Amino acid sequence: MTDPLDRNRLGDEASPYLRQHADNPVNWQPWDERALGAARERDRPIFLSVGYSACHWCHVMEAESFADETVAEVLNEGFVPIKVDREERPDVDTVYMTVSQAVTGRGGWPLSVWLTPDGRPFYVGTYFPREAQRGTPGFLDLCRRIRSAWSENRDELESRADEWASMAADRLDATTSGSEPATDTAESTLELDTEVGPNEPDAIELVGEAALRATDDDHGGFGRGGPKFPQPRRVEALLRLYADHDRPAALDAATRTLDAMCAGGLYDHVGGGFHRYCVDADWTVPHFEKMLYDNATITRVLLAGYQLTGEKRYARTVRETVDFVERELRHPAGGFYSTLDAQSEDESGERVEGAFYVWTPDEIASVVARTGLSETDADLFSDRYGVTDSGNFEGRTVLNVDASVDELAANYGLAKSTVVDRLESVREAVFDARASRPRPARDEKVLAGWNGLAIDALANASVVLGADGVDADGVSVDGDADRYSGPESDRYAGLAVDALSFVRDRLWDPGAGRLHRRFRDGDVAIDGYLDDYAYLARGALSCYEATGAVDHLAFALDLARCIRREFWDEAAGTLYFTPESGETLLARPQELRDQSTPSPTGVAVEVFAMVDPFTDEPFGELARRVVSTHAEAIDESPLAFVSMALARDLLARGPLEITTVADSRSPEWATSLAETYIPRRLLAPRPPDATLEEWLATLEVDAVPPIWADRTRRDGEPTVYVCRNRSCSPPQHDMEAALSWHEAADAPF
Repeated sequence: MTDPLDRNRLGDEASPYLRQHADNPVNWQPWDERALGAARERDRPIFLSVGYSACHWCHVMEAESFADETVAEVLNEGFVPIKVDREERPDVDTVYMTVSQAVTGRGGWPLSVWLTPDGRPFYVGTYFPREAQRGTPGFLDLCRRIRSAWSENRDELESRADEWASMAADRLDATTSGSEPATDTAESTLELDTEVGPNEPDAIELVGEAALRATDDDHGGFGRGGPKFPQPRRVEALLRLYADHDRPAALDAATRTLDAMCAGGLYDHVGGGFHRYCVDADWTVPHFEKMLYDNATITRVLLAGYQLTGEKRYARTVRETVDFVERELRHPAGGFYSTLDAQSEDESGERVEGAFYVWTPDEIASVVARTGLSETDADLFSDRYGVTDSGNFEGRTVLNVDASVDELAANYGLAKSTVVDRLESVREAVFDARASRPRPARDEKVLAGWNGLAIDALANASVVLGADGVDADGVSVDGDADRYSGPESDRYAGLAVDALSFVRDRLWDPGAGRLHRRFRDGDVAIDGYLDDYAYLARGALSCYEATGAVDHLAFALDLARCIRREFWDEAAGTLYFTPESGETLLARPQELRDQSTPSPTGVAVEVFAMVDPFTDEPFGELARRVVSTHAEAIDESPLAFVSMALARDLLARGPLEITTVADSRSPEWATSLAETYIPRRLLAPRPPDATLEEWLATLEVDAVPPIWADRTRRDGEPTVYVCRNRSCSPPQHDMEAALSWHEAADAPF
């Protein structure tokens, strides 16, 4: 067998990020046993570099250091250089990012870690320039000094490695804040979660008030400075605080944040969709990469904002975002790709950040002139989106909404409808002109978990916007036209179901009951992690809610059973991020905190709570155990554990079960559901008696579950039952009446 260290092996990998480095003179290795075994056999330290394909500073470090022959010589001779795509191997990333954050107080990508041959870290950082800059050591000199220290002061490095490895294990494997794992029975834990004293805030008050204190009252979002990240689950906590506890300040903070994200540079005003984050406090300039997960989770909270406020601009932004995802991230067979890069080529052919998205007044005027529009149209567009000669990003302009339609109408002496029409004409022309620019690279791996988030958002869009027929010339509060008309439920549900089918057909192994994480160009690899199972199960449940198809509910149950088998630890009372049968790393991590995506543990608890009414398996008990195990951490830092706090709230209140007995959802029912904000909603279409046994067989349950038991058509007509915690409305033919009954019964949604 040839020596794996003799060549760069990344050309054999499917990951676009790894393949980006396949031509480096560094003899990069993937994270596999051949590379790890070579490090052990040669007793050589490992240099581990973790990143992802759309990472700007990963590209910078590659150009400065990894493409450099001198750097390559040092790495090849002194280390085993290993590249990891964090999107494929979040377990590896989590372990070593935990070390970076603990040791340096910060994290980010590229993550640069030096390891002993058996994988213990002894030096860590993020981006290093090739030569020292502003107090940051130069990468080349650092590699040389580390290699010398390995030879001359190894005992010191080994001692540090032991200390850091122990610290990482303590942090990643901890289940409570210094207490023993919970061993309460299901009944006692449920009692703990539901009984709230007169002066004791509930889960929504805890997390919602924490989010409210952290909001930027001037610019929206969280934190007073930059950068600004979307953090949609914090916004969701604010919306729930308003809905449950009538806190107008929470609604103000939530809508201020949603408005800032939709109006600022985070949003692509020409082609739809959201960038990763903004580098400043006022949401002006984004980091230009576009991630599937951001566009899924922001869509989800915009739908909630639309239901709660009725603001048409939120629905419009959802539609435009779905258009972007379908147009630019959809695999021809239905799944969704991962990311668009932040960089693309500018007019000189150099790859720079944001080149695809920024404009000058002359460029806008040129586009308008070529398409036969008037000079006034160019001025309108530039005034609307703040396009100026000086620009707001390196001499060019990231589009931000800078003037309202009302202001433009007054300034130009035009009717608002005329302004709207002319702005849209220019936007279409700019969109067409932009299509001729070099496009950002696309990472075409399909990840199970990220697709689950997108499926969930699309299925919910089907429910929320399915009855939302908006006149084509409708004008929202700030005067913008809503450019869409007619219900979109079939389209959104179709996109969700197609993506679910894609992932299920290619990444799910029904014989083994296992989910793989990644598909690319026919290649399937990597055992799924907790986020893959939990996010996809939530998406499958949402597809069942939107369509009433039992196969989607059955798939959600299958995934929940796998979570219980592979990720649940009875002794610790928790869910781990890596499967029991997975690779052994420095520590077995948990993912309790919300990061750029929701906590997989929090989402898994929600899934357990939602599937519990359909089976006699102990999913509800397991969910309560997990929340009880981590209750102290949630209480101490609710803002760090938003998804866990929301899951705790779901368990405390119980889902609002809306069981429908009908051949299909009537337009009136669809309208009532679309217009009612129900954050703990569980739509549970019941099959007709003639097919009930077939459904039970598909679900692999022996008896009719309580959520369907004794639920029949009243007077032979379509009927709805609304229940929570064994308290139910009378059978109703009218959805609005059923939901109003629960409101009247003082049972908040």
